[in-house]
Amino acid sequence: MAISSTGLGSGLDVTSIISQLSALEKQPLKSLQSKASALQTQLSTVGVIQSQVSTLSSAASKLASVLNWKGTTATSSNTAAVSATAGTGAAAASYSIEVSKLAKAQSLALPTTVGSTALPAATDQLGYGTLSIKVGSNAAVDINIADGEGTLAQIAAKINAVPGLGVAASVISDGSGKVNLMLRATNTGSDGAFTVTATEGAGGTISVPSNLSRLSYTIGNFAMAQNQAPQNAEATINGVAVSSSKNTLTNVVDGLTLTLSQVTTTAVDVTVAKDTAAMTKNIQDFISAYNALNQTLNDSTAYDAATKTAGPLQGDSVATGLQRALRNLMGSTSSTGSTFSRLADIGISAKLGGDLELNSTRLTSAFSDVANLQLLFTNFGGSDATNGFGLRIKDFANGLLAATGTVTNKTNAVKKAIDNNSTEQTKVNTRASNLETRLKAQYAALDTKMASLTALNSYVAQQVTTWNKSTS
Repeated sequence: MAISSTGLGSGLDVTSIISQLSALEKQPLKSLQSKASALQTQLSTVGVIQSQVSTLSSAASKLASVLNWKGTTATSSNTAAVSATAGTGAAAASYSIEVSKLAKAQSLALPTTVGSTALPAATDQLGYGTLSIKVGSNAAVDINIADGEGTLAQIAAKINAVPGLGVAASVISDGSGKVNLMLRATNTGSDGAFTVTATEGAGGTISVPSNLSRLSYTIGNFAMAQNQAPQNAEATINGVAVSSSKNTLTNVVDGLTLTLSQVTTTAVDVTVAKDTAAMTKNIQDFISAYNALNQTLNDSTAYDAATKTAGPLQGDSVATGLQRALRNLMGSTSSTGSTFSRLADIGISAKLGGDLELNSTRLTSAFSDVANLQLLFTNFGGSDATNGFGLRIKDFANGLLAATGTVTNKTNAVKKAIDNNSTEQTKVNTRASNLETRLKAQYAALDTKMASLTALNSYVAQQVTTWNKSTS
């Protein structure tokens, strides 16, 4: 008789016994799983710290860059007439600007004055041959007009098809069925001035004779009318006369771009000053980055007595050590050669809890000496004690994130602990599984033995009964 269900032979609740023994074997999992959850929280927190250290490094890098302390802004008393943009190299100064002329582009058209030849209709063939257009000091460009392709619209299309020519053509209707051709320089001033030489074609059959010379505008043949002569911009800057073929002056004052938009009747005042707003923002961004990191360290290492809960890094020597190092760095002194030696000298100081705060009044006072303010952050002295705070903080943050840095090592340590924990959980589950397999085998053997004994007992009892009947 085969035993198909463990416990039938013995009469014991084998399934329950094995389940309880297996559960006892798995008891260590509770502690390991609780530890795994804590480790994952630690890893997440260290990840946040790593990201915030990177942000702090970026903010400190801006303070360490000399260029970020060279920025200037330009303001104009009349932006409708003169606008200004300060770039690298612009010195703090004031300028009085008067504009007498604006740069204008040369413009030609067929004449429409009394006595002039009548304008053609849109379908009229003006002529054929070659138009030679010369712009400024550039070489002349020849444009061939074939016989039968000489309407003003066709000629305009040929001109506009030449890339970089420097002249744009358009056809204008006068409202009575006649059309005019306008040629306009694409560049203002004398640099964009152009001439047009027309060479009549010969042997045509469609437009005979050719009248392409009506488009000439050159010395000795001003067939077209000049509606606007090329004109340079003219102005005075602090009494010095300047002239430009463009209305945007980029090479008159170092680092300063001036855009002329109107002729002035009174002088326009342009002031170039240090861009303290951008500098202040860089400082505020640094403070924000530092405070975010400080708050994370505070929260993760704290113990809440009211809820009796500890932060994920409470008691962690790496986190508390980083916190102390940061606070010591913020309160330290640097020998940069600047008249300022501490962050507190320019209004950056620590509050209770370690967060930094900015004293705007003190920073504004420091802006009166931007050179020394810059030195406090950017000086490179070759050692931690002589480097500016921007460099020191950037180097400190980058060191934490290096391959062997404190934050990187902490991350790797927590990951290793998680891996070890996972290995231990696997071992417990394996032991429990092996125990369950062994117990099932043992109880199966017991069931088989018990079943055999039960069968023997039944047989003996049957034989005894039979014997008793036979002797009675």
